[in-house]
Amino acid sequence: MIQTIYIIILSYFVLGAIGFWFINRKKDRKTARKSRTKFITYFFIIHILFLSIVFEPFIFQLIGLFIVLVGLFEIIKLFWQSGFRHQKFWVAALLIYLIFSTGFLYFSRLGNELVLFTFLVLSIFDAFSQISGQLLGKRKLVPSISPGKTVEGLAGGAVVAVGTSVLLMSLTGISVSGTLLLAAGITLFAFLGDLAASLFKRKFGVKDFSALLPGHGGFLDRFDSLIAGGALVALLKLTTLL
Repeated sequence: MIQTIYIIILSYFVLGAIGFWFINRKKDRKTARKSRTKFITYFFIIHILFLSIVFEPFIFQLIGLFIVLVGLFEIIKLFWQSGFRHQKFWVAALLIYLIFSTGFLYFSRLGNELVLFTFLVLSIFDAFSQISGQLLGKRKLVPSISPGKTVEGLAGGAVVAVGTSVLLMSLTGISVSGTLLLAAGITLFAFLGDLAASLFKRKFGVKDFSALLPGHGGFLDRFDSLIAGGALVALLKLTTLL
């Protein structure tokens, strides 16, 4: 099963590479170079997380803790750099982040099959929402918060992620309909997590949380959806709905 999943991952990376080639073929060299850097960095991130989940879940737990701590550092740093502006908003955002991070850390300790399913759905949604948005995006979704998000991007990413979940349903141990609902919930929370991160950045007037990940920005720029989606799965597990 793991070999089949890995073949799916590689197939999607090939499709992603083709998609990014079409996206970048008419762009200037600097923009195209940044896009390639982002794709290569994403390739390594996906493999590091995938291998840790499959072969040594404890490593994934440590990576999860590291992601949460770096994300907390990025939130505090932006607040400090702003001169401690928007204090009430920042405190509310910090509390929400801590709640979701607690859920994500609990999620990282769940069975590796459920963790792997969630991670794959999130990764596929994130990648193909960007690709479909850049290739087909015309209608802005929430321009006041995140000008780059489009209806077509959200729809494309959701369709591919939820559709692919059927191929991964052996990891969930539940029915087809249950797997589809779970994947839909994960993608919804991933989108909301990404939107919340965009709102925070918009409030503090920055494009990225930091520049720690080449082509991506900060850790929260890359892992906001993973934290939110993981928190949902943790909640479902704690409430015995999963």
